[in-house]
Amino acid sequence: MSKLITMTGPSSVSQSRLIRLRDRRYTIRYPFAADAELIDMETGKQVSGVTSDISLGGCFVCTSKPLLVNTRARLTLERKGQVLETTVIVRIVKQRIGLGVEFFDLEPPNDRILSKWIETLRQSR
Repeated sequence: MSKLITMTGPSSVSQSRLIRLRDRRYTIRYPFAADAELIDMETGKQVSGVTSDISLGGCFVCTSKPLLVNTRARLTLERKGQVLETTVIVRIVKQRIGLGVEFFDLEPPNDRILSKWIETLRQSR
């Protein structure tokens, strides 16, 4: 026999756990500055900014006009003449600060560019 348990609303404890889980990073992030351009794939809205950190899984883009959480966008990063282009999903938005994105569908040669950037950052630690 199974029991069905319902809740009328989340408690403050479960909300704080959800926030911590959402902010959890799955790969090491490194300080990293690159010019960033995002284009919302649904609306065409363009957002520009600068990254503050990067990892193999995503980056944080500092911008005063972020996109909404779960927005799929085309991201272009440019640093020292190298350009990385990929699709991303907005995972977190910090108002007036920026947004965290997860890389999605990172294809060659962009995967090699990212790997080189990360390796250089690892070696400089």
